[in-house]
Amino acid sequence: MTPRKQPSAVKTVRAPKAPPPPLQFSQRLPYGAVLHDKGVQFVVYSRSATAMRVLLYDSPDALEPAEVIVLDPNKDRWGDIWSILVPGVGPGQLYHFQAEGPFDPERGQRFDGRARLIDPYARALSGEFALGADGLLRPPKCVVVDDAFDWQGDRHLRRGLADTVIYEMHVRGFTQSPSSGVKHAGSYLGVIEKIPYLQSLGVTAVELMPIHEFAPEIPTVEGSGRRNYWGYDPLAFFAPHRGYATSSEPGAQVREFKEMVRALHAAGIEVILDVVFNHTAEGNHLGPTLSFKGLENSVYYMLGDGGSSYRNYTGCGNTINGNHPIVRELIFLCLRHWVHNYHIDGFRFDLASILSRDRNGDILPNPPVVEVITEDPMLADTKIIAEAWDAAGAYQVGSFATLRWAEWNGRYRDDVRRFWRGDFAQTGHLATRLAGSSDLYADNGRQPCHSINFVTAHDGFTLNDLVSYREKHNEANGEGNRDGDNNNFSENYGVEGPTRRPDVVAMRSRQVRNMLATLLLSQGVPMLLAGDECRRTQQGNNNAWCQDGPVSWFDWSLVESNADLVRFVRQLNRFRLGNPTLRRRSFLKGGTSASGLLPDVEWFSPEGVHIDWYAANGGLTCFFSAPAPESLVQWNDVAAGGIGGVSKHVLIMAHAGSGPSVFHLPQTAAVRGLVWRLFVHTAQEPPSDIYPDGSGPVIDPNRTLELPERSLVCLVADAGPAAAAIQPPRVEPEPVP
Repeated sequence: MTPRKQPSAVKTVRAPKAPPPPLQFSQRLPYGAVLHDKGVQFVVYSRSATAMRVLLYDSPDALEPAEVIVLDPNKDRWGDIWSILVPGVGPGQLYHFQAEGPFDPERGQRFDGRARLIDPYARALSGEFALGADGLLRPPKCVVVDDAFDWQGDRHLRRGLADTVIYEMHVRGFTQSPSSGVKHAGSYLGVIEKIPYLQSLGVTAVELMPIHEFAPEIPTVEGSGRRNYWGYDPLAFFAPHRGYATSSEPGAQVREFKEMVRALHAAGIEVILDVVFNHTAEGNHLGPTLSFKGLENSVYYMLGDGGSSYRNYTGCGNTINGNHPIVRELIFLCLRHWVHNYHIDGFRFDLASILSRDRNGDILPNPPVVEVITEDPMLADTKIIAEAWDAAGAYQVGSFATLRWAEWNGRYRDDVRRFWRGDFAQTGHLATRLAGSSDLYADNGRQPCHSINFVTAHDGFTLNDLVSYREKHNEANGEGNRDGDNNNFSENYGVEGPTRRPDVVAMRSRQVRNMLATLLLSQGVPMLLAGDECRRTQQGNNNAWCQDGPVSWFDWSLVESNADLVRFVRQLNRFRLGNPTLRRRSFLKGGTSASGLLPDVEWFSPEGVHIDWYAANGGLTCFFSAPAPESLVQWNDVAAGGIGGVSKHVLIMAHAGSGPSVFHLPQTAAVRGLVWRLFVHTAQEPPSDIYPDGSGPVIDPNRTLELPERSLVCLVADAGPAAAAIQPPRVEPEPVP
């Protein structure tokens, strides 16, 4: 046995090494046009194709290809993958695929060897739709893209969901109006010019209506149809929409979109994309063959009647078969692509309940595509938001997927509207929504931030129209006013549409403030519709999907004419983001905090006593206590995504009745020693409707407050030791100063 060598007493000192280079992660897509040193590898999936061609073009408006590359099925096909390396081509090259195969609609096969097909993995499109002399439709060309870009050190912002204020907006509509005064109207670069406004408003994330390539208008032999302004008609999921770029150079939209994201991040604003993985622009059996139909129709779409018809759970003619392995792969690779190559911070999934359906349309308990998105490590820091319903009756608000998913809370929208309209027996519903919708999210372990609260969104009335129209007015859409939702819970307060009647004008202004204050004082994550802060109107149209004009565009003159309301929203956002009391990480239970000082929430009737929910109607007082200091350690950890702030106690009095009501300040032991200052009073004229930075008058807790009809008052108190004992309250009502 060899004796063990004794360690030397002399320590070896190693010279310090240079720090290792930063980790570089490549997200190269396995399909589409893949750049190589010697050319481009074109890769496409098709199980049933018998022949495949790559068509190369010299210009975006060329009707015929300059070169046709024919793939050899014996050499260029690997299983169901067709692949060929084409030397001598590079970034900017324009192309289509063309596939031959069986045309047997009764069995779901719709190959057309003449059709020019958009690559499902195309990174950009160029040109417009065109009809050739042969009557065949030529879709926009695909573009080979080089993803190189100088991000200047930009990274995802990783702001905590609970600390987020979302602003839903349309890229074109935000600056297209001449009133915007920007150099690059209706574009990604135009958004950059308005970043100072977004910052001043206090929003922390923009949720962009679809920016992936969509079909604004598909020409037909018979003529053009209506223009798709919103963008919910996908053509290419991996490609930013070329119509929002200022340059027509192929691929310029890639660069300009990245410039917009980089600038928004530099301003502290996250970017959330509205993604539409539920249908495409190919429509039903009468629609054009643009991509999926001509490559593997029965894989990409849910089919019925043996394959001869399209299942339609979207209201748009077809439904993507999201839980098929091939389609599932496309979806999660697409999300990775946007996160890695575009630094996107989150996604809102349009009609997300469709992702829960199998190929027969049945709801799955554990949908594979939802699980893939939930567990994907590259998406771990992104915000994932579901519109948890579809157009065929699925409604999963409160029950969609797992802890990873937040949801558009449609129940919040409806309950807030009903309460402020004065509907009967809505007080309890409003209380539940103010407190974060625990009825929907507490039982499955989620948090208040899983509720994306909104009163209005792109789909429906604007906030101004919600208080100005009792009925929808969609005649301009060309469907005889039959389109759009008939159940809006709206009211006009005496006149349908615009009016100069002082009483109606005053009530509408108050109701706008009531709903904005409710939204921004609620637990959960608020989402504002762009323009609601300055009373943008769509003239009563609650389905403006095809209105690419002043009806849909942001009128920037309203920012000046309604400056008082813009100020109101700014101050509410500032208060919310500076006060952790409104950004709870757990649901309120009415019990004392960890420090044993105050209940986290208490509910009172206008009489100032604990509320009887069975008798409550039209008014309530909500007390949110400031979180205990020990619970704020994690919240204030900026490195962990928190934004900190100084906690204050919040008292909200909401009165939706048609006459004045006397409110008593609560006199329980918890609330009684606090020094209250007025923060919001929606019935008072600006600037007395909101008092920033604790500048509001002190409210004597011995007084009773008379709230005018349909009004909200919010009082704020510093967290700290209780004040001296208070004398019993007087009973005479006095208006708030």
